[in-house]
Amino acid sequence: MYFSSIVFIGLAALVAWMIMGNSGQEWQCFGSAIIGLFGGNVIGAWTEYCTSYSEQPVKSIAKKSTTGPATVIIQGFGVGMLSTSIPLAVLVATIIACDAIQSNYGIAIAAISMLATLGITLATDAYGPVADNAGGIAEMCHHEVKEDTRTKTDALDAMGNTTAATGKGYAIASAALTSVALIASFVDAAGLHNVNVDDAVVLAGIFIGAMLSFVFAALTMLAVGRAAEDIIFEVRAQFAAEPRLRDGDWEGPEGVPNYERCVTIATNSAIMEMVTPSALAIFSPFIVGYLLGSRCLTGMLVGNVTSGICVAVTMATAGGAWDNAKKYVEKGGLGPGKGKRTSFHAATVVGDTVGDPFKDTSGPALNIFIKMSALLSIVLAPSFKSVNPSGGVFPNSTFWIGIIIFVVVAVVLIIFNYFMLKKYAKNAKMLEEARGTDNEGNAPSASAAPVPPPTAEPTTAPLQTV
Repeated sequence: MYFSSIVFIGLAALVAWMIMGNSGQEWQCFGSAIIGLFGGNVIGAWTEYCTSYSEQPVKSIAKKSTTGPATVIIQGFGVGMLSTSIPLAVLVATIIACDAIQSNYGIAIAAISMLATLGITLATDAYGPVADNAGGIAEMCHHEVKEDTRTKTDALDAMGNTTAATGKGYAIASAALTSVALIASFVDAAGLHNVNVDDAVVLAGIFIGAMLSFVFAALTMLAVGRAAEDIIFEVRAQFAAEPRLRDGDWEGPEGVPNYERCVTIATNSAIMEMVTPSALAIFSPFIVGYLLGSRCLTGMLVGNVTSGICVAVTMATAGGAWDNAKKYVEKGGLGPGKGKRTSFHAATVVGDTVGDPFKDTSGPALNIFIKMSALLSIVLAPSFKSVNPSGGVFPNSTFWIGIIIFVVVAVVLIIFNYFMLKKYAKNAKMLEEARGTDNEGNAPSASAAPVPPPTAEPTTAPLQTV
């Protein structure tokens, strides 16, 4: 990472001279690029400190496992929230410095510079999943690999969690700077010469934008929960149909276990569950802009980027820290008798289960949400300028357009989510009947499929289609 940064410094000087020549602007461009690069490296180093299992933040989470999963969650969430301090301070310094050097253009250059090491960042981001999957393969192979193989892959996976969190730190910081530059461009394109924070319409937009980041993160979290629940019910049904699936050494006939069914559930959920969050990202600038005007939309963009960056950093850092706290316990960091298959390990597994959708779903997705809102607002800016010069007054002439868009989108999403939730409830009921008990473990109903007892020879009968 440091080597690629050094290479970038030389290339940035060359590109700045080629574009600006001897106009006197070349050193300003170069200075903004160096500030952005330095800020990105500081944020990356801080993220590494907060998520590495050799550092104190992760160790503090692991130590909380002595009192159960609740304290693990509390400590991890606290670490994630505290981790926003340094990245936000760096962003503030970067924005002020680049604005002093070259105004909004300098801020945009700094945002690009934070991603100048993108090749290394992407490689380190992919490193974690590769090591994690290697460990999963080693665990499924049982006696076919050496006993210390899983130990080695766990160490690689822990390092991968840190590198992935570092890559997310670069991306989040760059998204924030990019959004700042885009907001300035939107204000100019919409013809808003002055946006005052004492304007009630602007303040209303700030509150709307701050709320949208939390709603978006909540929608993605709930989507992960519903998909996971669907897969859990499917796995329970397969275990009930063939109890010997619990024995990792047992190999049944073709189609047992039914991996394809679980993969299908995950794939369909990944597509269908993103409809509502995507609609929120796409249509919120339309609704706010046409309904409340471009001044309110400016406030929404400001609130969106400020709350979104904090939520994204919190989720990404807390998720990585929870994951590595589990790895720290697994490697025996708490001492003898406090590793795998203990209550200490079980507590950190709960934290990791919460942290996975934090760091892999909601946190990274907020980057796209922040930039998408700003980009769509710039696309809409000319229409706001033509119908409502200087932002207009509320209610404005496009008020009815915003109402129509809001009603149509709301009705479509309500109908879509109604049928989605109905489908989940139906699948859960059918799978629990196939399992033989309800969610509370009560006796099976008369229509429940009987659970076949274990036999000496593997059955060749296919799983019952549910």
